Amino acid sequence: MFWTIYLGILGVSSIGFLVGRKYKTIPAKLDFVISIITWIGLFGYVTDNQILTPLVWKFIFVGALLWDVIFSFNSKYYNGDKMLDDMPQPLKSIFIVGTLIVTVGPLYYGLFHYAFK
Repeated sequence: MFWTIYLGILGVSSIGFLVGRKYKTIPAKLDFVISIITWIGLFGYVTDNQILTPLVWKFIFVGALLWDVIFSFNSKYYNGDKMLDDMPQPLKSIFIVGTLIVTVGPLYYGLFHYAFK
């Protein structure tokens, strides 16, 4: 039940961003595509269906996780996001890591289990 609700929340928020034209730059659009690929893997994990091979999902897991971390710490350059500009750097880093853990932590937990089971 949790996974279905989580997939729904991720999907609705991304569709909202897509409709609101928040994906303006090429890196932001690439982030959207990577997100869709990871959701497909999470969907396979949740429904216990094998989509592609585990080796492919291992590469996707590592690549997407690296992308999300790099993109999150550099979103100012990719999206023009200035929300955290006034925060001191250590606090900004803690905020970004905390947000990543809460928002996409479950996604990568499921994707890890899907790729390495």
